[in-house]
Amino acid sequence: MIRKNLSATEWQALAQSSPPLLAMWADPTSVYAAFMDGAAPQLVSCPAPDGRFASFSAQHPSAAWFERAIHDLWGLEAVGSIDGRPWLDHGRWPVLNPMSSRPVRHGTAPPQPEFLDAVGAGVHQIAVGPVHAGIIEPGHFRFHVVGETLVRLEARLGYTHKGTLGLMLGKSPRAAARFPARLSGDSTVAHSLAFALAAEQAAGIAAPPRAVAMRAAMAEIERIANHLNDWGFICNDAAFPAVHARTGVLREALLRACHVAFGHRLMMDRVLPGGVTTDIAAGGLGLITDALATIEAELPALERITASHASLQDRLVTTGIIAPELAVLLNAGGVVGRASGRVVDARAVPGYAPYDELEVVPITRTEGDVAARLAVRQGEIRESLRMLRVIAAGMPEGDILTPLPARAGEASALVEGFRGECFCWLRLDDGGLIQAAFLRDPSWLHWPLLEAAVQGNIVADFPLINKSINGSYSGVDL
Repeated sequence: MIRKNLSATEWQALAQSSPPLLAMWADPTSVYAAFMDGAAPQLVSCPAPDGRFASFSAQHPSAAWFERAIHDLWGLEAVGSIDGRPWLDHGRWPVLNPMSSRPVRHGTAPPQPEFLDAVGAGVHQIAVGPVHAGIIEPGHFRFHVVGETLVRLEARLGYTHKGTLGLMLGKSPRAAARFPARLSGDSTVAHSLAFALAAEQAAGIAAPPRAVAMRAAMAEIERIANHLNDWGFICNDAAFPAVHARTGVLREALLRACHVAFGHRLMMDRVLPGGVTTDIAAGGLGLITDALATIEAELPALERITASHASLQDRLVTTGIIAPELAVLLNAGGVVGRASGRVVDARAVPGYAPYDELEVVPITRTEGDVAARLAVRQGEIRESLRMLRVIAAGMPEGDILTPLPARAGEASALVEGFRGECFCWLRLDDGGLIQAAFLRDPSWLHWPLLEAAVQGNIVADFPLINKSINGSYSGVDL
């Protein structure tokens, strides 16, 4: 990987151009950005000796959340940003800018949060969260409504900030692997794999072929389990619990099989830099095969039930539309992007082993509504089942873990999780310890699209739209 170090003038010129933005982050002295330039990410950086850098958010609206996080964590200011409010820091951390070179103690009481306004006759506000009526992650939603019609939504996250990036510093990649595995627990395999690929590239090694195949199998199992879960909850939020009950049973059988095969229901901490921690346990492969066969057998009936009930389709079709041009503007990936016509999938472009041999075909729709996002999930379950058959048939024998040398290096990786691209960037010092790191969940680019998708819909449809996008709270709270 080659990162281009730009001057302040070159950085400002780049801010005026329009390659799709993947991520922005910083260290105490510089700001970094990753763009999708053709078939591969392009990484750039720029020194910020006076603690300031030119904002990207006027050209790339998705940069606004990154720039707010950069200020909260590292204390660097985005000059010209469209939104300078705090993001992760709610005023309750013991210090300001904890990842800067000189953090200082908070000296004031936590401020009241600021929300964007909506004015007009009959506009009133509904405040929801961060505590919700269910076992879900915390987030605050501020609705502006006229009657039952939503005219503005603003999400406030950061409640599950864990200090993940700071906890990784100074550790070896093997020791730090538990932190990306817990960035967003439902994507533990995907984030662990992105971290492992970046660490392996930085160290100049590759995982053994058997480990590569096992990683892909775990990633596709994770995708199926989460797509089944989302399918069920979307139907449940439309008052159609029958599908929810059945997808829950199918998912549970698959997770129990994973517990036998890999020693953990979610396969957490099974992917490490250099390979995987454990081989498939005796009897585990048979249980997974049976669970996948049951899922495949029941897909036609579940799809028919979902599509044939007019009352359910009435809730899904034309609800929560994300226009294709908006998906392009915010560089949305995963289900969200593909349901709005974007032919993007990190397994295919830029691609990584073993997907270069699996003929990945992105499942796309153009309608951009809840129904389209559900249809993409259904198609992806079928594609994952197909790929798992190919992976199982060609599973290599041999080692599952290779040593990780202690050496300096820098690298990034892009992995397709069930939500979309999981990005990881690492810089290792001469002893092979993590000098700087950044992890990006695809939800960074999807939460702003939720705010746009709800406009013009009714309040009762918010849970449907929210679940169909399914942004991770923890994934962006770092």
